[in-house]
Amino acid sequence: MTNKKFAKIGEKKQSVVSSILWLVIAEIFFNFSGYIIHAFLGRMLGPSDYGRYGLVVTLTTMIIMLIGNGIPTAMSKYISGFFESQPGLVLNVKKKAAVLQFILIGSITIIFFLLAPALSFALRDPTLTPLFRISSLIIPTFAAASFYLYYYIGIHRFSLQSTLKIVRSFARIIFVVGLAYFFGLKGSISGYILAPATVFLTAYLIDKFFINRHFPKDNTDFFDWKKLVNYAWPVTLFMIFYELLISLDLYLVKGILANDHLTGIYNASLTVGRIPYYLFYALTLVMLPSISRTTSQNKHEETKKIMTETFRLMFMILIPIIILMVVYASPLIKFFFGLHYADSVVPMQILAPGVGFLTIFYVLSFALNGAGKVKIPMYIALFGMILNAGLNYVMILKFGILGSAIATSIVSVIITTIILLYALKYFGRFIQIKSVVKILLAGIVIFLVSKFFPPQEWIFILYGAILCAIYLLILVILKEFTINDFNFFKKIILKK
Repeated sequence: MTNKKFAKIGEKKQSVVSSILWLVIAEIFFNFSGYIIHAFLGRMLGPSDYGRYGLVVTLTTMIIMLIGNGIPTAMSKYISGFFESQPGLVLNVKKKAAVLQFILIGSITIIFFLLAPALSFALRDPTLTPLFRISSLIIPTFAAASFYLYYYIGIHRFSLQSTLKIVRSFARIIFVVGLAYFFGLKGSISGYILAPATVFLTAYLIDKFFINRHFPKDNTDFFDWKKLVNYAWPVTLFMIFYELLISLDLYLVKGILANDHLTGIYNASLTVGRIPYYLFYALTLVMLPSISRTTSQNKHEETKKIMTETFRLMFMILIPIIILMVVYASPLIKFFFGLHYADSVVPMQILAPGVGFLTIFYVLSFALNGAGKVKIPMYIALFGMILNAGLNYVMILKFGILGSAIATSIVSVIITTIILLYALKYFGRFIQIKSVVKILLAGIVIFLVSKFFPPQEWIFILYGAILCAIYLLILVILKEFTINDFNFFKKIILKK
């Protein structure tokens, strides 16, 4: 078979922004489902049990997202580099990655189960032990589903990956909320086991009967599994350091204040405050294989073009989201969690800009990972983790949960500045200063105009839509959003 034929295995060639848009849509579905879950559980469980739920599920999913995604990320990077030119390597790489993943995840699951009492002791709450043991089963099911999602990204099946993400969105609403209704806190945790298991089964059947047959099973191509490990370990450490960086504040609030109610209040602030980060996670899924392909082929101008268009898109969307979250923090919190979580408003307003910087940091980190510069993001994330832990400890003792929000936001600005300077040095000038100034100006205008649209329950959604329209109008007047941009998004949205 010719390489040209195998090129047809992936979807028709799309621009990076096009791929990002579809993945963002899936990410919106996925995270919207998450907020539906949080809204129901916050009311069904109450602040105390909701805080315990947050601790258990956050810790378990954090472990799998960190340790469990290193090998799939490495697999996606290498497959994306040669699935068209050397299709014989695809199943070879996937098989070796699957064996490595099975060994790693099996070991982590057993260790986590056995360490459940120690984790509960560290958090000064022995009743968490059975909950941690139930949640240990989230690790293998989550890892299995993620493995296939990264595989489909590697062979550029972006729409399939997006579809599976949407399936998972509906599955976790059904299982998590449904089981929580009948079985309470333990049921809500069990739902996080069944949802990814459903996605894995669906992805496996699609691969077995539709995708797998396109690639040669018997070939002489050889791929050294050590390449997967050598790439995966710094990426894995980066994910560990980064997740600890953004999650340590919740655990320090629990450990230092020893108050379930305040832990639940702060968890609500984090949950809403992280909206930008979750939305732009899709950027990393596209940028890693795209940057990997262009840098491996020494296409420096194409790499710079990818960086320029994705950064502009991210910044253009990120600014109004953060502004609206700060302005309408009170009705947002009430919308998702109800009146009992009113104390979450101010911490969330502090966290939202910080999470915006963390979003930029995360996206740039994966751009560098795609270029093979995996150790730089790892070291910066390690520095940020240590700095955030120390600053959080001091600030929580002095200001409580507000201190934690302030500390996290300060550290976010620092590490984003560091990685931005390095990315500019490595990729070249991919930031268009004129675009940044125009976008910031439009953001300042809608912030000032928002004073005429005060925060009110439910109607804030209409106010937000009006402010977004004003923001877009300003960008059109400043010629930052042109007819070409409009036609492009129209074409993508109307595409079947």
